[in-house]
Amino acid sequence: QVQLVESGGGLVQPGGSLRLSCTVSGTVFSNRALGWFRQAPGKQRVMVASISSGGGVTNYATSVKGRFTISRDNVHEKLFLQMDSLKPEDTAVYYCNGNLAPWDWGQGTQVTVSS
Repeated sequence: QVQLVESGGGLVQPGGSLRLSCTVSGTVFSNRALGWFRQAPGKQRVMVASISSGGGVTNYATSVKGRFTISRDNVHEKLFLQMDSLKPEDTAVYYCNGNLAPWDWGQGTQVTVSS
């Protein structure tokens, strides 16, 4: 059974930065395309970034393009999301999963952007 553990969230002022991490266990990490998703209060969960198994191909939602960077470490089996120039509308619970969300969701990590 695949387990997903997200960390790195917190409270940050607009314009600030955070780096999220995700540990994936129970699957062959380096074989899987992965993604970061977020769910804001009262809204559906949406993908914000994805990355190919080797890390060479990335895609971003329009709302975060140019501000967020997804990356992965296949040796240590970790997924990252560097978030810069944060805006209040980035406030959400952030989750990692396979890029097609095939696994049960983890607990997520709360990101709050507020002055």
